[in-house]
Amino acid sequence: MAELNNFETWRAGARARLPRFAFDFADGGADDEVTLRRNRTAFDDLSLIPRVLRATENASAELELFGHRLRVPVLAAPTGDSRILGPQAELAQAQGASAAGTVSILSGVASMPPDRVAAAVSEPQWAQLFLYRDREVTLQAVDRIKRLGFSVLVLTVDGPVKGNRERDIRNGFRLPLKPTARTALGNIRHWKWMWDYFTTDPKAGAEPGLGTRLGTLLANRRQQALSVPAVFNVNQSWDDLKWLRGIWDGPLLLKGVMCAEDADLALEAGCDGVIVSNHGGRELDSVPASIEVLPEIVAAVGGRAPVLLDGGIRRGTDVVKALSLGATACLVGRPWLYALAVAGADGVQRMLEEFRSEVLTAMQLVGVTKIDELGPEFVRRRAGTGLEPVPPRGR
Repeated sequence: MAELNNFETWRAGARARLPRFAFDFADGGADDEVTLRRNRTAFDDLSLIPRVLRATENASAELELFGHRLRVPVLAAPTGDSRILGPQAELAQAQGASAAGTVSILSGVASMPPDRVAAAVSEPQWAQLFLYRDREVTLQAVDRIKRLGFSVLVLTVDGPVKGNRERDIRNGFRLPLKPTARTALGNIRHWKWMWDYFTTDPKAGAEPGLGTRLGTLLANRRQQALSVPAVFNVNQSWDDLKWLRGIWDGPLLLKGVMCAEDADLALEAGCDGVIVSNHGGRELDSVPASIEVLPEIVAAVGGRAPVLLDGGIRRGTDVVKALSLGATACLVGRPWLYALAVAGADGVQRMLEEFRSEVLTAMQLVGVTKIDELGPEFVRRRAGTGLEPVPPRGR
């Protein structure tokens, strides 16, 4: 474990432990994966401008967010089907995040029962919701989220139809399942993953047999194939968001915002915050990186609500760049999935604690001791011939 100390080593560890189809499911994006790559390279195009002689001994990365005191401004994002990365799935997500002093967001298509995840930690976590064609189904989902004590609702709206994820298609990881010879051989080579998956019951901890687990895997893939667009609401509208605001009285965030106009509409509809996100490059390809549109969305929100950023976060320096450009906090998806694959809940905790350590180090080297001291003056954007200032907030 000592060698696993950054995103790339967690990713390499996951690649070594997982069958090809499972790794590609987490690692891949839509179409030509332009946005997937851009989410990363856009951070590389930003440089930090440090200030010196600033007395940064007592730096803190703590943050108050919707009643939660976070030790690090990094949350574990909602990801579906996480159980194929590790048998603890969302349990590891919740337990690891809680142990690291931050929050996890339970996926709306989680592979673990929500009641079991809610009971696994003492602190209330957040829950993701999708809009269903049948409002009664959505209402039942909201009622369950309330009953289980989830404190914040995250409505994800950037995937009314499923993106074209060609890695999954090549690996036969779709319905009807069409595994290739390479996929079958890879699964056999990763016998430990197969044993963990097919002998662990997500409900109770012990599964009676291989056939039951295989049936569950097929059922999960069938449900996903049916859910978009047959179950999820392809015709979702701002009226649906206003209706949801009327039945949920806690904090409500809209995830999938990629322009200033939608951020304004979200707040007008009653949202308490927005999450800038392109779904990790997994739905519509060729959209901008999340960090590229963050400044205009922060300017549009104008301090009225928190703005969170999702997409491309790999290091503490990335977090500091996002916070400097106005993000309140950041979400990470693939990092915790890779950590889950390598070391379960302990891996998720360690990965998030590594983020905290890196954020603190970057803050001190930049020359600040608190998050609210960060601003666009600490960031420059690479251009063709040099470094350009990022426009300040409000412009």
